[in-house]
Amino acid sequence: MSAIGELEPVRGGPLFRPLSAEDEEQQPDEIESLCMSCYRNGVTRLLLTKIPFFKEIIVSSFTCGSCAWSNTEIQSVGRIQEQGVRYTLAATARQDMNREVVKTDCATARIPELDFEIPAFSQKGALTTIEGIIDRAVAGLEQDQPVRRAADKDVAGKIDEFIGKLKQLKEVDSSFTFIIDDPSGNSFVENPRAPQKDDALVVTHYRRTAQQDAMLGLEVEETDENPADSVEDLRNEVLQFNTNCPECNAPANTNMKLVQIPHFKEVIIMATNCEACGHRTNEVKSGGAIEPLGTRITLRVTDPSDMTRDLLKSETCSVEIPELEFELGMGALGGKFTTLEGLLKDIRNLIVKNPFTLGDSSTPSRVEKLQEFGRKVYQIMEGHMEAHFILDDPAGNSYLQESLWRWTEVGREFHLHAPVP
Repeated sequence: MSAIGELEPVRGGPLFRPLSAEDEEQQPDEIESLCMSCYRNGVTRLLLTKIPFFKEIIVSSFTCGSCAWSNTEIQSVGRIQEQGVRYTLAATARQDMNREVVKTDCATARIPELDFEIPAFSQKGALTTIEGIIDRAVAGLEQDQPVRRAADKDVAGKIDEFIGKLKQLKEVDSSFTFIIDDPSGNSFVENPRAPQKDDALVVTHYRRTAQQDAMLGLEVEETDENPADSVEDLRNEVLQFNTNCPECNAPANTNMKLVQIPHFKEVIIMATNCEACGHRTNEVKSGGAIEPLGTRITLRVTDPSDMTRDLLKSETCSVEIPELEFELGMGALGGKFTTLEGLLKDIRNLIVKNPFTLGDSSTPSRVEKLQEFGRKVYQIMEGHMEAHFILDDPAGNSYLQESLWRWTEVGREFHLHAPVP
């Protein structure tokens, strides 16, 4: 392709705008570039956008008017996540082929039943469906079949047989397992039942190995400092480091502080404030070790005052509301130190503002179902609906205030009583 000039952000807006069919100002940039099939000039269209669960991306599409050759791909320009992610789907129906998939170039796709694997960095990133990934694999295998038939008929015959098995998978005559494993944590497989739990889809977050860090170009810096001295320094000061705003990608500062939660343990609170767009975000990381036993906390919400309970949700904690048939997997929303009301607002915004489920391709029934979910969450927050709120943390690093703080009068003095640990 020809050289690509500097892309200018839309006037009055960020460079990476949210993916929306209603944004008329969000138009792709067109660049004349060389066709790699006929070596004549074609047109490349670039769209800089961002979508939930995948941060910022560049969607590119090339079309040649001379030979009609076309190509599409995506490139992730967001930061590498702190943990890798693995999506395991048990495909049992034809509808599973229509699930939207974001597959980065460093992700591995596997189908164990066929002993089939698409290695990392063997394909460009793609925003497609499961059927699209299978079709792409079939097209790659069929590409050199004429040469193989002339050189080795036996090998070509075996590949033809395997291609037939891949094509048969799309009919889902029998169930099979589809796995996306992405050490960068930036891939995604759609849950069509959102906000309800999808029993067929298992999402697993994991710590990368040193080999995976090296594959992604990450390097762990070694230090000779005494760990005890480092922890003591964190307790006594607020650290600040440079980062980029997750909304507009402008340079911003992140503040970090080690805080002791009464009757619980130490946590690391990180807060980012962007002066360019005003976006604010905060995240909580556990400052302690993984507990010998996991923690499962169940709260029956019966009164609006329950919304003021302090809550610590670690990144390994899942959230469940049985009355709404809702489950938020570990890793979603990250770690948070907030109130019960604050977490419910974040859950409601995550569902309501998700273009994967409310975009122009969504069905009216799905839109109505998600709007009804939002109304029920609001009723719980207002105290008009009773519900059970469950925190399940296998690492044991989550916390929910057991009882509210209260003032009592002793003589002429007022004493503040903490919750019972």
